[in-house]
Amino acid sequence: MPPESAPFLPSSLDDVQRHYLLTELLRGVSRSFYLTLRVLPSQLREPISVAYLLARAADTISDTEVVAVEKRCDALRQYRNQLATDEPSQAGLERLQMGFVGRLDHAAEKALLAKLPALFELLLRQTGPDKGLIRKVVLTLIEGMVSDLEGFPSSAEVAEKITALRDSEQLERYTYLVAGCVGEFWTEISMAHINALQAWESADDRYSRLGIRFGQALQMTNILRDVPRDLQIGRCYLPQSWLNEADLRPDALINVANSVAARPLLTKGIVIALDHYAAAEQYVAALPRRCLRLRLAALWPLLIGLKTLALLSQQEDWLEVRRVCKVERGWIYRMMLLSCGAVLSNTLLRWWCAHLRRAILLA
Repeated sequence: MPPESAPFLPSSLDDVQRHYLLTELLRGVSRSFYLTLRVLPSQLREPISVAYLLARAADTISDTEVVAVEKRCDALRQYRNQLATDEPSQAGLERLQMGFVGRLDHAAEKALLAKLPALFELLLRQTGPDKGLIRKVVLTLIEGMVSDLEGFPSSAEVAEKITALRDSEQLERYTYLVAGCVGEFWTEISMAHINALQAWESADDRYSRLGIRFGQALQMTNILRDVPRDLQIGRCYLPQSWLNEADLRPDALINVANSVAARPLLTKGIVIALDHYAAAEQYVAALPRRCLRLRLAALWPLLIGLKTLALLSQQEDWLEVRRVCKVERGWIYRMMLLSCGAVLSNTLLRWWCAHLRRAILLA
């Protein structure tokens, strides 16, 4: 192994390797998000894909439960240090690979970490502005991952303790760190590459703030959908202050029989998510109609998010861990087909969103 001080040595990434990273590997680790990435304007696909792959690699490190929490936190800090410099250490990247690749069962995740040097070379090949935006968003996401690992119990403690976030302010901060920053990045990278968005640059940070709230809407939806599964690993993202109002403890949410008693928590979360989705609707409507691909890429997660909230709100036993609230693939394909015609009309898009909102039960 080269000494720790050895600089990163580019591997002369060729077109074949680059194509593999941005297509096959990306498809293997991004699941449904790959469809959104493919519909993006060509000038945005590579920088956003590079950011996604780097963030996904960090997320893989964070989620590898067979490795002790302390070692995962240390590895994320090492990853952060490598990411923050234009001269990453070859030895540092190899150490990250050695510590995790052999512990992974998922073939695509294993391939992702095995390709870390190539991913870093791909990052270094981006333009200076793009490289700065990619680093900013991935470093922010890593901050959220570390806070998760440090703030919640380790696997060994789960049976004894379930930890909740403190209050609404901490929830707001968390949703920014793990998703709102992505909406911010998406907006800034789009403004840097799409000439039709030049007018956005004179609006101060209005559209970046809408982008942040777009990301927070999607994350609130994920939090509400995943409550039962997160409880199994000792995490409760519903704040303790909300639980106090309902006279419930975090461990009470494990019992599916408490779904009715805990319904006010679900309703409160849905109301917050809907408020963020209102900002997301403004965001999509503000995209110029000639930016067809960009509008589609933003519209799809908006509609899927609202549909997910509707399905979740209709479940009486929403705390049942064996029930997975998931939008059917057929609905998604129909939505994508219909959106190709509706995307050019803000009137139709607002009607569509209003229709989905009406299916959300708040009582």
